[in-house]
Amino acid sequence: MLQRLLLALAALSLATAAPALAAPAKPAAKPAPKPAAKPAGPAFDARDPASLVALLATMDAKAEVARKVEDSVYLNVSTPGFSFGAQYVGCNPEGRACQGLAFSTAADKKSATLVQLNAFNQTSITCRVFQDKGGKAHVAYSTLLSSRDSRDEMKTHLGAWQGCLGAFGQFLTDPPGYLASAP
Repeated sequence: MLQRLLLALAALSLATAAPALAAPAKPAAKPAPKPAAKPAGPAFDARDPASLVALLATMDAKAEVARKVEDSVYLNVSTPGFSFGAQYVGCNPEGRACQGLAFSTAADKKSATLVQLNAFNQTSITCRVFQDKGGKAHVAYSTLLSSRDSRDEMKTHLGAWQGCLGAFGQFLTDPPGYLASAP
């Protein structure tokens, strides 16, 4: 009887020890994850003129609200190389949640005919030029806005606008030469 008791204790001892011996060692506890960094400032909203003002400040440019008229917000933008205007349209009464944005600037002097301006428009899908009542040429780039537009997408629009400015400058330097070499 003692022998059976010892065998039973031995079997019990092996049965309880076996899983502990067979189980792999637990890996060291992982350090607790770091809390997510809080975004600096308010979230970017392409439909809010304040977001564009803040974005331009990171790009060595300065923008300020010039005026608000009905559902539009007008910005004056200056960079080290040039100045231009930005107009948000279709905005709510607080001047946010705007539906569209246009960048524009005018030539310093009359330098192209209306026929040449129309020909320029045939060479560009994104840039539009027009002539004001005084005969000055203007260039504009516009886009629709969405709550899903990101900071990077707005930078893409600003890059397209810079491309418009470059093409417009080349055009104004020599309208016939520009148009002769345009696609």
